[in-house]
Amino acid sequence: MNAQAMMNKIKAGQLDDAFRRVYVTDGEVAKQKSRYIELLTTFAETFGRDREVHLMSAPGRTEICGNHTDHNHGKVLAASVNLDVIAVVEPTDDNNITIKSEGFPEDSVDISDLSVHENEKNSSAALIRGVAAGFKNNGFNIGGFKAYTTSNVMKGSGLSSSAAFEVLIGNILSGIYNAGGISAVKIAQIAQYAENEYFGKPSGLMDQMASSVGGFVAIDFKNTQAPIIENIPVDFSSYGHALCIIDTKADHADLTDEYAAIPREMKAIAGYFSAEYLREISRADVILNMGILRQKYGDRAVLRALHFFEENERVDKLVHSLRHQHFDDFLSSINESGNSSYKYLQNIFAVSDYTHQAVGIALNVAEHALTRKGACRVHGGGFAGTIQAFVPQDILKSFIVDIEKVFGAGS
Repeated sequence: MNAQAMMNKIKAGQLDDAFRRVYVTDGEVAKQKSRYIELLTTFAETFGRDREVHLMSAPGRTEICGNHTDHNHGKVLAASVNLDVIAVVEPTDDNNITIKSEGFPEDSVDISDLSVHENEKNSSAALIRGVAAGFKNNGFNIGGFKAYTTSNVMKGSGLSSSAAFEVLIGNILSGIYNAGGISAVKIAQIAQYAENEYFGKPSGLMDQMASSVGGFVAIDFKNTQAPIIENIPVDFSSYGHALCIIDTKADHADLTDEYAAIPREMKAIAGYFSAEYLREISRADVILNMGILRQKYGDRAVLRALHFFEENERVDKLVHSLRHQHFDDFLSSINESGNSSYKYLQNIFAVSDYTHQAVGIALNVAEHALTRKGACRVHGGGFAGTIQAFVPQDILKSFIVDIEKVFGAGS
């Protein structure tokens, strides 16, 4: 159906059940209906009104625990959120993928050429080409399309806007050219491939997997080709806490080297034992060889390895706490994860720019505002960006006031 027919269907409530599966509450569904209608209107104004269109969505994600463990085949606890990137999509008969994202220049990629373009590194065009290449390499169908997208997954928020964009492209190619038959796990793997090989960022698989699979999940990446994914049923509202993501307003451009150093140093420790990833060795191996590892690779690499082993155990503890409704233990483990990230993983500020420590400031302000309640920790990759806080509902308003005194309205 064309854009106008799709708008009429939304207005008539014929897609309400589909919206409710994604956005959960009636109030949120009402907001999203207006959002999609606005996007359809903009698509029609940009690309034309008499075209067959499809609606697509891919969510951002929040990392609950497992900070920088996925790239060494560790364990994570993560959840998709109801902030997402959405698209109106029209299939085309050529080999061009054209995407206009609200607020950004239009990208047009000729997918008859699926080679890595060095001049596209760190761009959305690289992600588009990379996902198409991943589909082709796996024997799946690809083809052209035009899309208009908008996102409320704030860029730089630690909610993985780039992973959501990659997964969105994968969902489009799966839905239009493969009858929706590509698994969520495979789409995530292809999205990671695009980010690693085409975009040039050495990310693990957690961001893409949490966005693609959705829900609240524990993921074991011991075998990244067949990760173990376990849905964790939990109703956070029943515990009287809100999950807050605090934007520190810090610029985390040009921090790829800081991010890349973490997996590089962890893998160096593993390499001493003729292993590729830390998951193949144990904490005891590191302790027994501490002297030579410190001398050969430096103390920071050793500390980051120790964080990895302890963080893996924490994921199991958190899952146990949630399954048995021990929410105080859950909060305690969240704080432990943040403490380990600060002291051992050391991803709170960039050593190349130690005068700027917005994440550290945010953690201090949040801890004070929480008054020994709830929990807080660095969120996502670290160094800049955001922190996460679980805030009791009875102090939520005062918490927001205290945070926004420092970081501004809406932070």
